[in-house]
Amino acid sequence: MREQKEQPLIGESPHFLQVLEHVSRVAPLNRPVLVIGERGTGKELIAARLHYLSTRWDQPFIKMNCAALADSLLETELFGHEAGSFTGANKRRLGRFELANKGSLFLDELANTSSRVQEKILRVIEYGELERVGSSEAVRTDVRIIGATNEDLPRLAAEGTFRADLLDRLAFDVITLPPLRERQADILPLAEHFAVRMTGELGREVFAGFAPPAQRQMLAYGWPGNVRELKNVVERAVYAQDDEAAIEAMSFDPFDSPWRPGAESGRENTDHANPGLPDGPYDFKEHMQEQEILRLRAALAACRFNQKKTAAYLGMSYHQLRGYLRKYELTESASEDA
Repeated sequence: MREQKEQPLIGESPHFLQVLEHVSRVAPLNRPVLVIGERGTGKELIAARLHYLSTRWDQPFIKMNCAALADSLLETELFGHEAGSFTGANKRRLGRFELANKGSLFLDELANTSSRVQEKILRVIEYGELERVGSSEAVRTDVRIIGATNEDLPRLAAEGTFRADLLDRLAFDVITLPPLRERQADILPLAEHFAVRMTGELGREVFAGFAPPAQRQMLAYGWPGNVRELKNVVERAVYAQDDEAAIEAMSFDPFDSPWRPGAESGRENTDHANPGLPDGPYDFKEHMQEQEILRLRAALAACRFNQKKTAAYLGMSYHQLRGYLRKYELTESASEDA
């Protein structure tokens, strides 16, 4: 179980524990399963858990990202090909379905497949057989399919861009993963895990922890990239820490720079002698007010316009933030809900 050793499933929040219980119930059944969730929520880890908790645990667990290849290449990767079936096909090649025989096949980004590929997947589910590219001979295979996507498959089926009959076959059971923002109790334990592991990779002896301001920032942030984003943010913070002190602040956007191409700086042209300053006299007070408005709007957006979370993110009290919002007439765009 190499995947689980590299990044174990960590969490104690009610939503996450419900997912693990769901996985445990459906894993032993020899039926297709769909894993749905936003990017970075751990769909591949859940698929691995489904396989290793099943009766197929000692058989192959094969993975395929359906968005990584063009349609013609994806077909040969999944179903294999015969020698001479196309230019460069010098010998027979087994596809992922045959390699996964008796085991499980994880099809990530399933919504990106074409109707032709979907039809062939449907045949494997219904009849347990496939045809290699360049052959009309049926090949038997026994594979449990675990599909994953971050798309709304019922909507795509209604629009005609995903086969409704395939969706019916795949959706014996559907596991929907909660986003990290709905797993507040898991954010800090996950961050600690990633930080300790990064500390070891850097050859350091001890991780000094996250100071309260950094903890508040992580709890207030919306995590659009979920666990994968949390991992990147924490690892950057650890390697950027030169001493053994606790991490005081988190940097969420690695692209944040006054020199980012196309970024609006809100400033006049600058010269190299005075970086970040207008070329000539300017109204300092007005300039700082503009910067405060820009920062407040960015923080509100990062926290999904939740005032309490934004205040924690900015390291100020709720009433202090309310004062700034009233001062700059930004209260209409913000929510008071916790």
